[in-house]
Amino acid sequence: MTDELDLLRRANPVPGDAPRFGDGPLDHRAERGLERLLEEGRPARRAPGSRLLWGLAATGVVVATAATALLGGPSTQPALAAPRPLAVRAHSTPVPLAQLAELADAAAAGGAPRLRKGTHVQTWSLGMADGKPPVTLPEERVVRWRADDSHTELVVATDPRRPGRPVLTDTGGEPGLVADGHVLSRTTYPPSWSDAPPEAAPPHTPAALRAYLAEAVRTGSPSTPELLRAVDELLDRWTLGARESAALVRVLADAKGLRPAGQVTDRLGRPGQAYVYEGGGSRRMLILDARTGAVLGLETTFTRDDPAYGVQAGDVREYSAWMR
Repeated sequence: MTDELDLLRRANPVPGDAPRFGDGPLDHRAERGLERLLEEGRPARRAPGSRLLWGLAATGVVVATAATALLGGPSTQPALAAPRPLAVRAHSTPVPLAQLAELADAAAAGGAPRLRKGTHVQTWSLGMADGKPPVTLPEERVVRWRADDSHTELVVATDPRRPGRPVLTDTGGEPGLVADGHVLSRTTYPPSWSDAPPEAAPPHTPAALRAYLAEAVRTGSPSTPELLRAVDELLDRWTLGARESAALVRVLADAKGLRPAGQVTDRLGRPGQAYVYEGGGSRRMLILDARTGAVLGLETTFTRDDPAYGVQAGDVREYSAWMR
């Protein structure tokens, strides 16, 4: 394990003394190291030009501070606090979903990129329990499928806001620290196949995709929160192609209460257009690529206090940032 991570570190360093690693394209040595991490002996299939964030390249960092010092007392927030909500750029022009759908259709005319089974996603979530401080859970997950319908899943503890810093996790049921880049799990699953959404391949026409998403959440006419949940589940299994992304924008354009908010920079530094839905004590922000309509991220924040769990209005509950 150490050899693989050392290989990745040497292949993609950032100049200087900071314990950081580059997020540019990895060279052939780092790519081979990733394949070994993912499949242990069987090469993984990667899309041309795909990138691996520094999180997967980070090596073990000596954790000198005890978890109790970072967590504080039972009535305090963890020192490794929740990230601030993404902010829409002031005075930016919101792009209606119908207009973005036209741009996405044009971008999909050539048919590339294509749909791919598997995902590469960075997530952050808030673990809550009565009488205990919230626990941050930043992770990066890579899922790759093989020709025989088996697949591998690699989960790494990583926080893009603090390169090289310890990551707080509740792995094992108790709050604790792990090193940035620590592999939380590496699993190979046996062959499996299903013709039910979201395991089945998503269609690339709006009407068929709308029915697909409705079936995924088991409702004939999903509400906007249910639709966004279906999108979340879909993207945790599939990396959409250009045609599927364009169809999805058409579906989202009909969602009630999903309003354009303006330009935003997501947690991976990518520009996008934000679309916001508020209801049920939370605010959901969907971030779409302004040129292709591809989903970049989804963030949920609380809109009211919940003293029982130590959260306040404006606190981030969870987010996901998807990559090709």
